[in-house]
Amino acid sequence: MTTAAAAPAHDDAPVTRPPGRIRARMLAAIDAAAIEVFARDGYQGATTQAIADVAGLSKAQLHYYIGSKEALYQRVLQDIVDDWIAIFGFADAHHGPRKVLGDYIRRKMLYSFEHPARSRIFAAETMRGAPLLRPLMGTSQRRTSQAAAVITAWIDAGLMRPVDPLLLLFHIWAVTQHYADYEHQIAFFRGRALGDEADRERLIAEVTGFVLRGAGVGEGG
Repeated sequence: MTTAAAAPAHDDAPVTRPPGRIRARMLAAIDAAAIEVFARDGYQGATTQAIADVAGLSKAQLHYYIGSKEALYQRVLQDIVDDWIAIFGFADAHHGPRKVLGDYIRRKMLYSFEHPARSRIFAAETMRGAPLLRPLMGTSQRRTSQAAAVITAWIDAGLMRPVDPLLLLFHIWAVTQHYADYEHQIAFFRGRALGDEADRERLIAEVTGFVLRGAGVGEGG
């Protein structure tokens, strides 16, 4: 009995896409490389060749998975915005300003410690006028308005002094993101990089106390 001959290869045969797990692994490597390069060089200075080099790919391989530098950058920005939304968390307003603001500051600072490059990309995009970030900020804008309303309710209830709610949020963002955006400056003046968990906990406690005292949040708040 003879076996059937293998079908001849054709130049116009469809290209087989990599299995899902391989594609997911490659996209994760590309995203990690993109975050490193965009944080280091900015959007304008970044190139797909540099991203490919960091990812360990050829430029042609990179472009098999992404359409363009802008498309990749927008995907990174969307991931960062989704992160900010996930950690905002003012839904538990009934717990009062001490717990809610304290928990929020903790989440923001932990994000700065663990993902400084992402925070720097967000800051750099904002500083150049946010042309690609602005269309992604609708949900963040709504969440911010809701948080400001919660702070106003706490003020009306006498749980904190009459601060400007938006300015309070801006101050929290500025202080907590400072530990990512100015990581190297902090290391220079401290004489050491951000340290172990105990060091981070001390910084979180310092910032939390600073904000809560400034907002007039008492022990029962």
